[in-house]
Amino acid sequence: MPNDFNQPVIEEFRANGGRVGGYFEGARLILLTTTGARSGQPHTVPLAYLPDGAERLLIIGSAGGGPRHPAWYHNLLANPRATVETGVFTYEAEATVLEGAERDRIFARAVEVDEGWGNYQKMTSRVLPVVALTEVAGGPPNASSPGAALKLVHDAFRRELSLIRKEFAESGASLGVQLRMNCLTLCQGLTFHHTGEDTALFPYLADRCPELAPTIDRLGREHQKIAVLIEELSTVVGADHADTLSVLPEVERLTEELERHLDYEEAQLIPLLDG
Repeated sequence: MPNDFNQPVIEEFRANGGRVGGYFEGARLILLTTTGARSGQPHTVPLAYLPDGAERLLIIGSAGGGPRHPAWYHNLLANPRATVETGVFTYEAEATVLEGAERDRIFARAVEVDEGWGNYQKMTSRVLPVVALTEVAGGPPNASSPGAALKLVHDAFRRELSLIRKEFAESGASLGVQLRMNCLTLCQGLTFHHTGEDTALFPYLADRCPELAPTIDRLGREHQKIAVLIEELSTVVGADHADTLSVLPEVERLTEELERHLDYEEAQLIPLLDG
C-alpha cells in the first residue's frame, strides 16, 4: 500500500525531473525501489543521499530517529539489488551495508553537513545504518526526446552547482570532507558527460550535418577550457589545507564558464536533435 506521505513526493519527483517542493525542497533526493523481504513486491521511497564520487552514492537508515530500521533497509539485506531514480537516470544498483570505521567515517561526514543526522542518532539506541549504492546497469536519460535528454542532464548539473554554492555560503572557513566530495563528484560527472559528447554525440552530428562544423569546433574548444577549470578545482579541493576562501573562486569560475557553455549548446543543438 502506498505511503500517504511518500506517494505525492514520488509523483512530483517523477513529473519534474527529480525536483520537489515541501519537506524535501533543495535536498539531494533519489527514489529507491527495493524488493519486499516478505512480500516480494516492489517498494519505492524517496531518500536523501550523499554524493560519493562517480561510482556510488550513500543513504542512511534514519527512520526519523525511530526505534526500528526502515523497511527499505531490511529489504536490501534480503535482496541487495535495487533500482535508483535520480530524476535524470534510472539504473540498477547493488547495495552494500558499510560497517566499522568506514561506516563511522561516512556518518561523521553526513553530520558535518547536516546535524539532523546526529540528532536522529541521539533519538535511538540503534546504530543508524549507512548503505552504499553502486550502479551496475543503467540506460539513457528519462526523457521523451534527444533534445529533452540533453536539457535534463544540463539542468541536473546546474542544480548541483547551485546546491554546492549554497553549501559554501552556509559553511565556515574550513572545507568539510563532504563538501569536498560534492565538488569532486560534480567534476567527475562533468568529465564523463563531456567525454561522451566528444566521442559519440559530436562525431555523430558532424558526420550527418557538415554545416555544423563551426558549432562542433566551438563546443569542443569550450570542453577543453572547462576541463582545465575542472582540473584546477579538483586540485584545490584535494589540497591538505584547502579552505572555502581558496575553493569558492574556482567553483564560481567553473559555474560561469559552464553556464555559458550549456546555454550555447542547448540553443544550437536542441532544435537540431528534436527537428
